[in-house]
Amino acid sequence: MSRDLTPGTVHRRGRLRVYLGSAPGVGKTYRMLDEAHRRQQRGADVVVGWIETHGRKYTAGLLDGLEVVPRVRRHYRDTDFEEMDLDALLARRPTVALVDELAHTNIPGGRNAKRWQDIEELLDAGVDVITTVNIQHLESLNDVVQKITGIPQRETVPDEVVRRADQIELVDMAPQALRRRMAHGNVYKAEKVDAALSHYFRVGNLTALRELALLWVAGRVDEGLRDYRASHNIDRVWETRERVVVALTGGPEGETLIRRAARISDRTAGGDLLAVHISRSDGLAGASPGALAQQRQLVEDLGGSYHVVVGDDVPTSLLAFARAHHATQLVLGTSRRGRTARFLTGPGIGETTVDASEDIDVHMVTHEFTGRGRLPALGRRHSRRRTVAGYLAGLAVPALLTLLLSQVDSGLNLTTVALIFQLGVVGVALFGGAVSALLASLVASLLLNYYFIPPVHTFTIGETNNFIALAVFAAVALTVSTVVDHGARLTTRAARATAEAETLSTLAGSVLRGADALPALLEKTRTAFGLDSVALLDRSGGAIARSDSDGEPAPNRTVTELPAGPDALLILTGRRLPAADQRVLTAFTAHITAALERDRLATVAAEIEPIKAADKMRTALLAAVSHDLRTPLAAALASVGSLRSPDVEFSEEDRDELLSMANDSLLRLTGLVDNLLDMSRLQAGALTLHLEAAHLDELLPRAMDSLADPDAAVQPLDLGQAPPVLADPPLLERVLANLIANALRHNAPGAPVLVTASSHEDQVEIRIVDRGPGIAPEDRDRVFLPFQRLGDTDNTTGVGLGLALSRGLAEAMDGTLEVEDTPGGGTTMLLTLPAAVADRPGDDSNTPPSGTPGDGAQVREEQ
Repeated sequence: MSRDLTPGTVHRRGRLRVYLGSAPGVGKTYRMLDEAHRRQQRGADVVVGWIETHGRKYTAGLLDGLEVVPRVRRHYRDTDFEEMDLDALLARRPTVALVDELAHTNIPGGRNAKRWQDIEELLDAGVDVITTVNIQHLESLNDVVQKITGIPQRETVPDEVVRRADQIELVDMAPQALRRRMAHGNVYKAEKVDAALSHYFRVGNLTALRELALLWVAGRVDEGLRDYRASHNIDRVWETRERVVVALTGGPEGETLIRRAARISDRTAGGDLLAVHISRSDGLAGASPGALAQQRQLVEDLGGSYHVVVGDDVPTSLLAFARAHHATQLVLGTSRRGRTARFLTGPGIGETTVDASEDIDVHMVTHEFTGRGRLPALGRRHSRRRTVAGYLAGLAVPALLTLLLSQVDSGLNLTTVALIFQLGVVGVALFGGAVSALLASLVASLLLNYYFIPPVHTFTIGETNNFIALAVFAAVALTVSTVVDHGARLTTRAARATAEAETLSTLAGSVLRGADALPALLEKTRTAFGLDSVALLDRSGGAIARSDSDGEPAPNRTVTELPAGPDALLILTGRRLPAADQRVLTAFTAHITAALERDRLATVAAEIEPIKAADKMRTALLAAVSHDLRTPLAAALASVGSLRSPDVEFSEEDRDELLSMANDSLLRLTGLVDNLLDMSRLQAGALTLHLEAAHLDELLPRAMDSLADPDAAVQPLDLGQAPPVLADPPLLERVLANLIANALRHNAPGAPVLVTASSHEDQVEIRIVDRGPGIAPEDRDRVFLPFQRLGDTDNTTGVGLGLALSRGLAEAMDGTLEVEDTPGGGTTMLLTLPAAVADRPGDDSNTPPSGTPGDGAQVREEQ
């Protein structure tokens, strides 16, 4: 049932269907074979080009009834490998070809280097292809997956290859379900299960990979939806999911609006929350940067995203942002303007937005600041002296110009005289602000009318043109002066905002200096505000820290006191600070208070911690000496005392048993005392380390020799392939011996203790795995406390120092020791140590995916 392309036949490109998996083992190959049977039942000519069953019987069973193209064998580096026979598949030319493992790298010798290139040839030949790939093989996610798993993906496929697929179907499985499937032997062989579950297939890794897959597919769905709407000229909002946009002005009502919008978004699954602030194009908005920063933090804490859009027309910019993000609902606060302001300035942003919103629902949220706003202040705020001077200039400048022009008979016409008066009004606006300019324009109009418009020396205007000229002069003077004042006001505000931002940025850098933060903060406070000195005193007057200027003291010095927490005062000496500096000064004071409190807490903690540790150790040591050490000592004394007794005649067998009991008791007592001495050295910081490269396969036998039963069931796995660790070999032997002894003590009968090792970035992870009862999550930190055994009643096992000493020794060697669950039941002790410079080949056995032999070779991916 092959298809031959005859002359005149219209050639079509084949269709590509991709099963995208979140991780190996989720069932991509199974789903692909199931789809093949469905198509075959519908009459399609289906052929298997390449399938990897990995020995899974359920997957292999689905091959029954499907035609399989024989594989081609290629010789590479003294080994024969099987590959897909692309030429045979093209010659066969089926309707549908199944090609597993899209990201696979071909054995050298074929026509293409990558399998996805083979698939492109099949598609160009008109063959429909069904293939599989895992999310970790997409090129754009390569570095992300390596950060998550610690394993580089050497085989990748360009994202565009998968994006071009006609159908992408996500094959997903919950991490817990996938791990259960692996534990039951449905993914890997039994000998690989424990290592796989402890490394690549951790719950955290699988959850992160699953999220990457879901987000990637969701992004492709959004792209498809946008393309469809664009091709069909659909501008309306489609409510596929709720996207709520909340508009923030930086005002005090912002937190109320954010929480209201978050509640609206949470009512539907998958709802998005977006906060947007419309900033003016000149960068000079009246919003408080501090308030916007707090509101941004609140938005992010609630799971939303924060955006800033530049635009002078707020309603237009806001709706454009909402439509670009396919918003379904828009949340705004009711106006803070009062009735008078609304009457004078017309409709506000909210009303204009509602009128133009069309199919976007707009929520006008009331708040406690509704209607409490005021009309904007007219003009700049100056000192009282500058304000009075501005008013006088508004009166004097037109009068001086009139006197000058009336004395000069130069034949100036009315237009020239009006422009000269106009220039004077602009100068008054620059000096005194809008109110002074308004006064100047009124005076100039009157003087222009009286002295220069015929009939002169009267306020009567004889010609209509002169009347119009005077009216235009007054309007232009007022408009120009207002614009000039507004521009000057914005320039002043911009300069101040820039200075405040630079100051606070430098302040933040000073805070990050750690222990030197307090002196740096005082120095920065003094220089930022131009003060003579800044001192931090305690309530009794004692100096904590201070910063003094080397220059001459300022005249008319003032002293300002500010509280810096409950027990300190900040004393500022120098010039009088204006009210405009109070906001920044408050931020400086808050940082100084925080730095002071941090230093106080650090001092208290440093004083208390050694006392607590010593007291805890002393109490536990007394308990151990009085109770646990007594048991082996009493047993040894009883045995020796019995042997020395003249009243009892012991047989040779009884004598040997008593000597053995005394010997074991004394050995146990020696071990307990050694542990106590080592723990004491750790606590005192007197432990000497000799770090060097240590190979685990050489250390483990020596560690097992120190066990009570050197022939205990301990199974090492791939220790020789792990890189060497940087450690003190005798101490590491001690740690391994303690951990293995603990695992043997709690292990299930007949089950071996598994010891594995693997590299993870620049660390080596050693796992000691048992199949015992496990440790409850709430008890995992307690097992590392000295002198406890989590309720064990067998005092012959020691004083509970084994795990505590092991963690202490591990941390002394810059390592860690943690507890994990063993998949299927039990406890895994995870010992992590720095990797040393390797002097023999490392281990790539933990790298999951599929590869090629030779350079960068890997095990084929089990999908």
